[in-house]
Amino acid sequence: MPPLSADAATTLMHSLDGAWKLDTERGYIERTFEFPAYSRTIAFTNAIAWIATNEGHHPELTVKYGSCNVRYFTTAIAGLSDNDFICAAKIDRLAQEL
Repeated sequence: MPPLSADAATTLMHSLDGAWKLDTERGYIERTFEFPAYSRTIAFTNAIAWIATNEGHHPELTVKYGSCNVRYFTTAIAGLSDNDFICAAKIDRLAQEL
């Protein structure tokens, strides 16, 4: 399967929280989530790991004291896939519940 076109990725961005950023040139989406304490950051990161394991699709995570940056891309196709957006939407729902 080929990666999503820039137009298709841009259209799918409308289904995500506006904090997600699209890099069509390098083929990824990313969002940074901020928290008041390290323990909250780690709890959120662990929840993302659970989602990733269940979906079989793992993001690149950068964890700092009060933030977790989530970057999705599909290595096998060197770009974005529908699954990147599905997983990002699930993380949006998780963040809304916190």
